[in-house]
Amino acid sequence: QVQLVESGGGLVQSGGSLRLSCAASGSIRSINSMAWYRQAPGEQRELVAGITGGGTTNYADSVKGRFTISRDKAKNTVSLQMNSLKPEDTAVYYCNADVYDTASYPRVWWGPGTQVTVSS
Repeated sequence: QVQLVESGGGLVQSGGSLRLSCAASGSIRSINSMAWYRQAPGEQRELVAGITGGGTTNYADSVKGRFTISRDKAKNTVSLQMNSLKPEDTAVYYCNADVYDTASYPRVWWGPGTQVTVSS
C-alpha cells in the first residue's frame, strides 16, 4: 500500500503564490514519474505538470512560465511552485505517482487532493 498526502493549498489573491507539496510513503521500491493534476467544479481532471524519474518536466500550456514542478527522489516528494495565480487556477489539486510497490509492475497512486482558491 502506498499513501500520497498533499499539503500547501489555501486561499490566495490573484497574482499571488502558493507552494504545494506531496509526500509518498508506504511500500515503495521506487517511483517513476510524479505529477500534479487539478479538477475544477464541473470540469474534467487535467494534467498540470509532470516530472519523470530522469527529471524531465512537462506543463499544461495554461501554466507554462508560472508553475514549476520539482521532486526530491530521496524523500519521495514532489512540489509545485505556483506563481502569478489566476482565478481560473482555482481547483482541487491532486498528486499522482507511478510507483513500483509490492506488485511486479508499476501502479498509479493518487492523493486525496488539496483545495486551491484564487480570488479576483
